[in-house]
Amino acid sequence: MFRKTLLATALAATVPASLANETPSDQPIVMEETVVVGVRQRLYERGALLDAIQKTEVVDESLIKSLQAVNLTDAIEKSPGVRVSNECSMCGVKRIMLNGMRGEHSTILTDGVPLHTMMAGYYAVDALATTGVSRIEVARGAGASLLAPEAIGGTINVISKEVEETGLNINASMEDNDSYFLGMMGGYVSDDERTRTSLVIQDDKHHQMDNDDNGVSEAPLQENTSYVVRLSHDLGERDNVVLRTAYTDSSIFGGPQGYSIGSVLQGYDGVESDHLFVNDDVRQQYIGKPWETTEWISTTRSEISSSWLHEFSESYNTLFTVAWSEHKQDSFYEGFDYTATDTLNYFDLRNNLILNDQHMLTFGVDLRDESMRSDSVAGEESDNYIEDSFDYQTTGLYIQDTWTVSPDLEVALAIRVDNAKADFVAEQKPGTEIDETVVAPRIDLRYLHDDQWTSRVALGRGYRAPLSFFETDHGILDAGDGFAIEIENLEKSLSATYALSFEGERLNSTLSLAFTEVDNLAALSETEDGVPLLTQMQESASVGAADITLGYALTENLSIGGTLETYDYDDVFRESFAIAPVEQRALFNLDYKADYWMLYASATWVGSRDLDEFGYEGFNQLGDSTLKSTSADAYWTIDLKLTFDVTENLSLYLGGNNLTDYTQVEEGESPLFWDASGAYDVAYIYGPLRGREYYLGFDWNL
Repeated sequence: MFRKTLLATALAATVPASLANETPSDQPIVMEETVVVGVRQRLYERGALLDAIQKTEVVDESLIKSLQAVNLTDAIEKSPGVRVSNECSMCGVKRIMLNGMRGEHSTILTDGVPLHTMMAGYYAVDALATTGVSRIEVARGAGASLLAPEAIGGTINVISKEVEETGLNINASMEDNDSYFLGMMGGYVSDDERTRTSLVIQDDKHHQMDNDDNGVSEAPLQENTSYVVRLSHDLGERDNVVLRTAYTDSSIFGGPQGYSIGSVLQGYDGVESDHLFVNDDVRQQYIGKPWETTEWISTTRSEISSSWLHEFSESYNTLFTVAWSEHKQDSFYEGFDYTATDTLNYFDLRNNLILNDQHMLTFGVDLRDESMRSDSVAGEESDNYIEDSFDYQTTGLYIQDTWTVSPDLEVALAIRVDNAKADFVAEQKPGTEIDETVVAPRIDLRYLHDDQWTSRVALGRGYRAPLSFFETDHGILDAGDGFAIEIENLEKSLSATYALSFEGERLNSTLSLAFTEVDNLAALSETEDGVPLLTQMQESASVGAADITLGYALTENLSIGGTLETYDYDDVFRESFAIAPVEQRALFNLDYKADYWMLYASATWVGSRDLDEFGYEGFNQLGDSTLKSTSADAYWTIDLKLTFDVTENLSLYLGGNNLTDYTQVEEGESPLFWDASGAYDVAYIYGPLRGREYYLGFDWNL
């Protein structure tokens, strides 16, 4: 038993960290086997895990294609307990929320390695390509990863696809309004099968959308290009090395229709217009200068990582990982410029040791060193401006004992000890703001009631250093007034989850319950002078989440599934949200396969919300005391994809997203508004901002 657990844990940085409990067909699914090669293949064949203690949802490659998901957010937004929140109508920034937590509480891993910087979790999340991805694992709850204690909400682990044979895959589609997607993956396997390498290229574009025809887009133009090169080589019978490098270039342009960032910057004069809209009404035609409603963000992300797996004996192996990433941003927010470079260095040495038939130890040390430097010409003109540059270092020791109490009961006991230092380096912020040693324990338990019923329990602590205005709110737009920072403590959380799973011949289901409490929760406030202030809540904040997922095979060719979710936020948590989160959601899907045809359809229902509870207040017309509606009605969206296999290697497909064509702009309120002080803002958001879209494409293996 322990040899199985040992080898699965040893490869956590390059294969799934945990193999999930059963979930219904066509929902994020269980992956009970892992394709590995060479040395890693031999280790797995000696006994791979049949299941894992921790509850994990997995979105595999086939589901990614069924969803026509070209990026990470598209791929997981319909997973249980996952919500992708659109935080801005101009820049379209996405946040990935797990178990009702905020976006900054989710940690993105690449092959088990925390390569994403603080800033990378904000912009370009939806530029993370799905071409070359084998699957995406979503583990919810604090302590979800030994390597990511800051993942208070959980982790999203993006697993690279292993090359099995030399060949080339091309997946391409055209959408309406000049949008497109092109993904290519080429793979090479040497004759002795010791060397396997792959090259991935993805290029995609999403057009601007102005549903109310007022001259200002509600969804921005986004252009993404990604390159990934990955090499796996067996040095001998006991050693394997994996090298990976990636580069992503993303450009977002939102605001005025019919302009480019070049023409906008060329026309920038710093003189504000007397009126932005006809009759000062955001629902009427925009008449201001283009730069006054332009948001442009250019992002590049470079990554290099390497891992070396060495097997000392059948009971002991080591995985050594080194990684580097750099996230660069150049941006323009309605007259305010902002540039930043965020660099991360990461080191991990992990050991896996079988003590006996009941106990296996996983222990190691990891180091994280992150440095972010920002600059703003416009910001420095304000006496209140404090740059948000920071240095952040953590040094951690961890140990986990995986204990097989009996054939039906397995327990994992883990503890991390970390020293975390966070220092805002601006001259106005002398000293080190945070220097703490944190002890973060966790326990995961799996109990097999019988052949069909399984219970999983998890309890864990996590911590996080709140370091960026971007994480907390879209407060960068008010940066002309300056910045102020009042951060002195780590956010600390306690999370408890329970999952009960049933696996039958036709029916699969999982009931999940979760509760998370966070101390020192970061929030965006303002000083007495109206300067944006990055501060922390004085009271603890908590959220409870519950969901049930069902899947049923009606016939050999037809299966259906569904998920019901509900979230309960306390008043402190509600106050911290910039955008109202979903409180109730239902997901339904249908998967039909027959001969050469495949039909995949999904429907999403989001329940109504009272926006007053999340602090929404705004006006459509300047000077008019009539408030925008704070009643967000329930709505439906439907997606559909039809695929036809022309040959064994060539498929044609067509489909559409949001076929109900529901947007909050046409059915409710514009995201544009005037606040109580008379300032123009763009984030009165509670529903979809992109309407119906169609696509036509092909998937070809050469």
